[in-house]
Amino acid sequence: MARETSDDAIWFLSGLALGVTVGLLFAPQSGEETRIQIKEAARRSGERLREQGDDLYSKSRDLFERGRELADEASGIFERGRSLVDG
Repeated sequence: MARETSDDAIWFLSGLALGVTVGLLFAPQSGEETRIQIKEAARRSGERLREQGDDLYSKSRDLFERGRELADEASGIFERGRSLVDG
């Protein structure tokens, strides 16, 4: 899952770089207007990366909690088995 997320980020950044390059080469507006567009695109990209990071953090936290629950459950089963053997 982490590899899939990193692959998505790499493809996104590659597409962004390609889009900016093509946009600069064929831009019909002035340099100032182009810089404004680049700033806006960078801001949107940053927001999207932040959202993806938050989503990844949330999923990681959920998996961690599930792992903790499974470990607690396994510990309980182990203790019951030990008490049966000792008892």
